[in-house]
Amino acid sequence: MESQVRGGTRWKRFAVVMVPSVAATACIGVALAQGALAASFSVSGQSFKVSADQLVGTGFEQYGAIDSGYTMDGKKTAHPVAVSAFKHAEITNLCQSVVTPDVPIFGNVSLILRAGGEGHDKVQADNIYIDVADLQADATFDNIDIGVATKDASKGPGMKGGGEQANPFGFAQQADKATLVGVKQTAWATTAGTFKLSGLHMSLSTGVKECY
Repeated sequence: MESQVRGGTRWKRFAVVMVPSVAATACIGVALAQGALAASFSVSGQSFKVSADQLVGTGFEQYGAIDSGYTMDGKKTAHPVAVSAFKHAEITNLCQSVVTPDVPIFGNVSLILRAGGEGHDKVQADNIYIDVADLQADATFDNIDIGVATKDASKGPGMKGGGEQANPFGFAQQADKATLVGVKQTAWATTAGTFKLSGLHMSLSTGVKECY
């Protein structure tokens, strides 16, 4: 079965697949033994934006969860997210941006990461989980199942584990393959077994400069 979706999405709807992205950190590549995932971490007080020309992912699943973290002034908080997972994903022309506000002397400071652009191989990711708050894309799903119990979703890499705040009996969806075009998303966290970023370029600048 093939399904196409166009438009924006939020956590309560689960209408479209969420796209993996690069975490906003100088340590970009994460390689964990045998693809095993570390325990869930407290997210920072900054969400980040990601855009891509295209994402093609196999072994997809998606379910709801809660990300615990902090505000920018150190207070405890939590965010409802849609956790999207792929066994393997290939991303064309990836861009990620995060803006740190009110830096002394400089004001707003923007970090932009780019990879997989023209003249470079596509970004490659294995066993990748992305905690997303909002997504816009044109999406095509192959052999999609909607309404699966989270613990029984078998096409993707499985639940993240490690103290993850997610109901194993809650709503999930899964598909053999997902293709997204014109991706624009806001996310709180990414965890991956491996990331391979061809042509990676990181830049810092003052002011608000984002991928979209």
